[in-house]
Amino acid sequence: MNMKAPRGTVDILPEEAAKWQYVEQKIKEICDRYHFTEIRTPLFEHTEVFQRGVGDSTDIVQKEMYTFNDRGGRSLTLRPEGTAPVVRAFVENKLFGLASQPVKLYYFAQMFRYERPQKGRMRQLNQFGVEVLGSADPAVDAEVIDLAMTVYKELGLTSLKLVINSLGDKESRENHRQALVDHFTPHKDELCEDCQVRLTQNPLRILDCKKDRNHPAMQTAPSILDYLNEESQNYFSQVKEYLDLMEIEYVVDKNLVRGLDYYNHTAFEIMSEAEGFGAITTLAGGGRYNGLAEELGGPDTAGIGFGMGLERLLMALEAENREIPLSTELDCYLVAVGEQAEKEAVRLIHQLRGAGIQADKDYTGRKMKAQFKAADRHQAKYVLVLGENELENNVISVKNMQSGEQTEVALSDLKAYMQEKLLGGLENE
Repeated sequence: MNMKAPRGTVDILPEEAAKWQYVEQKIKEICDRYHFTEIRTPLFEHTEVFQRGVGDSTDIVQKEMYTFNDRGGRSLTLRPEGTAPVVRAFVENKLFGLASQPVKLYYFAQMFRYERPQKGRMRQLNQFGVEVLGSADPAVDAEVIDLAMTVYKELGLTSLKLVINSLGDKESRENHRQALVDHFTPHKDELCEDCQVRLTQNPLRILDCKKDRNHPAMQTAPSILDYLNEESQNYFSQVKEYLDLMEIEYVVDKNLVRGLDYYNHTAFEIMSEAEGFGAITTLAGGGRYNGLAEELGGPDTAGIGFGMGLERLLMALEAENREIPLSTELDCYLVAVGEQAEKEAVRLIHQLRGAGIQADKDYTGRKMKAQFKAADRHQAKYVLVLGENELENNVISVKNMQSGEQTEVALSDLKAYMQEKLLGGLENE
């Protein structure tokens, strides 16, 4: 019997979960400033959503998806990436008909990919992503990149590298595709099995191959930048101009193609250059995917977005020794001694929590001394002591653990007293 977490998954324990919550809240605040709103899609989709949206020739579809048939015989797939489900939701719910366009969305979602687990790359991974649907303005490309960079910078990362490229429009891609076929065909037998298939299905994906990356033919492969038509060149120039205006540094990499079939025009990745981060340096990646909505049954709609791995974000923060400011202090810990005091403590704890005060007590029947030790472990700001003598006099002893000051407060006044001390008044009444 195997009762351990499945390979490629991890438990996020309370101390770590607090870091995740801080990072997610910070990201939500940034999204709000950029006027993005949250969307939540199902954990699984009909398999066709990914086959049509992501592309049959991608590693995700061919090798990495968790696909199963339900009891009705329908083929379903656990979500391996976030863009196709969001675009499916955009089409199905007719968000293209909203008066306010473009539609600017963000999400936090778990993804599932069957791949070899390694540091920062799990079979169940967590992503933050954004999608903008309904605008082909190059300024939107720059805004999306700016949002991603802002997340990293405001969380304290400095060792960052932004890499961009253009994959061009349909005409440019077709011209480049033929040039790639002509270039790699003489070397077909020297390429890995996957790339031999890609040569006929999607030769652009050969440039993204990890096995053949050092093959001499890779170094001399035709660049998409040499096949951009005038419209695509102008589009890419405008994106770069907007990034320059925002003083966002970038490097153009002609071999950056990304791993999904739906990308066109702008493609980008953000990498960590922190010492000791690891061999896989990519933190986030994305690009433009005009036409994906049409592929999923909707109207022709321009779109752009990115996915950001949260595990890798936390790894980068650790690599750069960035501390996440977490408060572990407890507002109040109530020490109760005696059966009647225990009962009254339940009422008082309920009252304090209802007033917006963080409060806790002992639930294991420990002696008074052990309860004080528990209060210390929880770093309680105030310890409230209730025993038989206090009950007889309808008071409770309140000790400020920082100053050592101790005073008696009437039970009927406790809520107001603690609100004054902790919240600065009675505004939460």
